[in-house]
Amino acid sequence: MNPLRVKLDALISKTSLTVTEQQREQLVGYVQLLDKWNKAYNLTSVRDPMEMLVKHILDSLVVSPHLVGERFIDVGTGPGLPGIPLAIMHPDKEFVLLDSLGKRIRFLKQVIHDLKINNVLPVQSRVEEFDPESGFDGVLSRAFASMTDMVNWCQHLPKPNAGVFLALKGVRPDDEITLLPEWCSVTDIKALQVPELEGERHLVILSRKG
Repeated sequence: MNPLRVKLDALISKTSLTVTEQQREQLVGYVQLLDKWNKAYNLTSVRDPMEMLVKHILDSLVVSPHLVGERFIDVGTGPGLPGIPLAIMHPDKEFVLLDSLGKRIRFLKQVIHDLKINNVLPVQSRVEEFDPESGFDGVLSRAFASMTDMVNWCQHLPKPNAGVFLALKGVRPDDEITLLPEWCSVTDIKALQVPELEGERHLVILSRKG
């Protein structure tokens, strides 16, 4: 068996996630494509595919149980993180992956084609210039910006009265929370357990007051 698949299976076994055979193959395929493209396009500073499984795949997958709703946008997605792993885990949900760099969007289109992912739309745009036809249940952010910048730049994206911001962070960002604008409140903070990842991970869920 592919060593990446062996490693992925071992990592998943340390979580409570349910991941099908097809999903596992797609996740491995994504890492292989990321490794291949990374050599030419410098999409991530993580060079080792085994390390990508921990720092990119599992780090994204642990958010999976906290996705409530049907329509999500990953802002500043980079090479598709956490959007691609989450879209693989949730084929019944719709994901828009937003990034301003063309090389990242070209990579995402290749991933979608090669892995036959049909619930992802890659869009090249700056977030403040992106004007969707309808709002999103969740606005995802991982290593994109401070939470204050995120909610200010993305405040037009969640569904009115229902959509939330989902910020993936390292240590609990209490300093950032104190700087949030008046209209924004923290709904919940989830401590995330990522197998074999050093350091803390937290998911901060934010919403508009009222």
